[in-house]
Amino acid sequence: VQLVESGGGLVLPGDSLRLSCTATGGTYSRYGMGWFRQAPGKERVFVAAINRVGSSTYYEDSVKGRFTISKDNAKNTLYLQMDNLQPEDTAVYVCAASIADSVWSIYVRDYEYQQWGQGTQVTVSS
Repeated sequence: VQLVESGGGLVLPGDSLRLSCTATGGTYSRYGMGWFRQAPGKERVFVAAINRVGSSTYYEDSVKGRFTISKDNAKNTLYLQMDNLQPEDTAVYVCAASIADSVWSIYVRDYEYQQWGQGTQVTVSS
């Protein structure tokens, strides 16, 4: 499966953005999905993940209550709704896909993912 992100941009603190990750070339409903981010000069870190049917999610602590991950298997698209954005959220956001062992599987480690997108830049600045 190939992944393409969109929806990044430059926003003010407190604003919202919705990122999208569209998949082509595979059976999307077989994949557990995740979002990672990489800030300038830092390592890539986990943000959020969702199981292959979209019924279960997991978040990194700093984004809980502000970010929402969702998955539309009919549209082959993964979303990340980001509310109350803060300067520390500035990063390149990358989506990833992993063939799921079971319907309940959620993956939080980057080595658990086989496919990656190119990323979309999110900049939060006043």
